[in-house]
Amino acid sequence: MRIANLSGRLVLVTDTGAVDVEEASNGTFGPDPSAVYRDWPEFLAWAGSAALPAGKPFDQAALGAPVPEPAQVFAIGLNYRGHAIESGLDFPVEPPVFTKFRSSLAGPCGDLALPGDTVDWEAELVVVIGREARHVSAEDAWQHVAGLTVGQDYSERTRQLVPPAPQFSLGKSFPGFAPIGPVVVTLDELDDPADLEIGCSVNGEQVQKARTGDLIFSVPVLIERLSAVLPLLPGDLIFTGTPSGVGSGRNPQRFLSAGDEIVTWAEGIGELRQRCVPGTPHTTASA
Repeated sequence: MRIANLSGRLVLVTDTGAVDVEEASNGTFGPDPSAVYRDWPEFLAWAGSAALPAGKPFDQAALGAPVPEPAQVFAIGLNYRGHAIESGLDFPVEPPVFTKFRSSLAGPCGDLALPGDTVDWEAELVVVIGREARHVSAEDAWQHVAGLTVGQDYSERTRQLVPPAPQFSLGKSFPGFAPIGPVVVTLDELDDPADLEIGCSVNGEQVQKARTGDLIFSVPVLIERLSAVLPLLPGDLIFTGTPSGVGSGRNPQRFLSAGDEIVTWAEGIGELRQRCVPGTPHTTASA
């Protein structure tokens, strides 16, 4: 099953196009793309047995973030060994966790306004929680996942690393800095949800490519560690970390400029596409 947000409405994407869920379910499920995760078991049961109508063709540009209003957004740092090495940091013994604020979420295609001249790219697999998880073991963790999508953890490095205390969440939460999509794909659609190719290109040049099987902390382990501290709620998002190849890890460093096009993909899910445009410059106060 491939779930999307088409012009603000919950749809299923099939071989023939988009099927409006509210219409197809005769109102059993509403149009809100985020609300469906609160009724995930019921929705799965309906979708598995429903005789869906033919889908309608749609414009990819009309797709929004497939989960536009999660209660919580978790992001994991240094979760690929290559990225830790290029960052000059030790491998973590616990998942480093920060957030991307919800207002940074965006759909899979569109403009990315650059608030400064040190904006970096970070391709990521994103987990969507389908069932509340509290003190869940890694062995049981996949049962709490609704599906997977693709994300970008765009980062304004100057704001992120301003001394004396880095501001990861602020530096990664400018408007449009968390595009996700184009769809949420349920696990049964993927040959191996634990090992997907993921990558990113800038102006057609491949800058990142890895497999999610190389994560230091796998999806089940992330759910285990996070749910040991606080409940993971239906519709929550987990950005699982980025592989090596970010601009700040290059010599010389490379950052995004107006006119650049970034394409991010994950095997079996789809791709994101952003075009960089000038934004409102940000300032940082001196201590």
